[in-house]
Amino acid sequence: MATEIIWHGHAGFSIKNAVNVLVDPFFSANPLSSEDVNGIKADLILVTHGHFDHAGDAVTIAKKNGSPIVCSFELSEIIKKENVETIDINPGGTIEYNGVKATAVPAIHSSSYNGAYAGEAMGFIIDNGDLKIYHAGDTTFFKDMELIGEIYHPDIAMLPIGGHYTMDVDGAIEALKLLKVKNAIPMHYNTFPPIKADASEFQKKAERSGVKTIVPDIAKPFKL
Repeated sequence: MATEIIWHGHAGFSIKNAVNVLVDPFFSANPLSSEDVNGIKADLILVTHGHFDHAGDAVTIAKKNGSPIVCSFELSEIIKKENVETIDINPGGTIEYNGVKATAVPAIHSSSYNGAYAGEAMGFIIDNGDLKIYHAGDTTFFKDMELIGEIYHPDIAMLPIGGHYTMDVDGAIEALKLLKVKNAIPMHYNTFPPIKADASEFQKKAERSGVKTIVPDIAKPFKL
């Protein structure tokens, strides 16, 4: 079954085939999103770290859909007190859910949830049997991205480009060189003034290096 992807703005994505995977749900306080959080569907929720702009609506959506939240051990210990199912994981670990594999990989960033320490920030390799997707989470580029590319061979990389809290456009280009992926999607930009970035600049630079780049419209489904 072909995979349908929806960018919800910021770092939020729905990745749908037989299982609907939602990554970093951030709707209700997202100035770029007009989607109703109560209408968001998910079978499985992946949260890269605890900051409000990544985990903000995870509990609401989990309760609405009865879907488990995959996150770090420390974040799991916090949010499971809100009566949701969690699956704790840390970098190097893999969970399997109805045929979808999600592997946590390192990211360089901080993580807290309502002011409480929430463990290590992570990225995810998501393998749904059709595609392998690398969602980098919030991070800068780092040398071990080369290993992520060599070991997991992702078909596509979702990379932050907004700078300030993460790598910027040029940093994301360096990440592509390390990962050696053929497809890329920029994320985590233009939501707030400090992370203003030009996705078309990223697209031009990436495609000059041979990486097909999709700059999606918010809430508009697309397929590779």
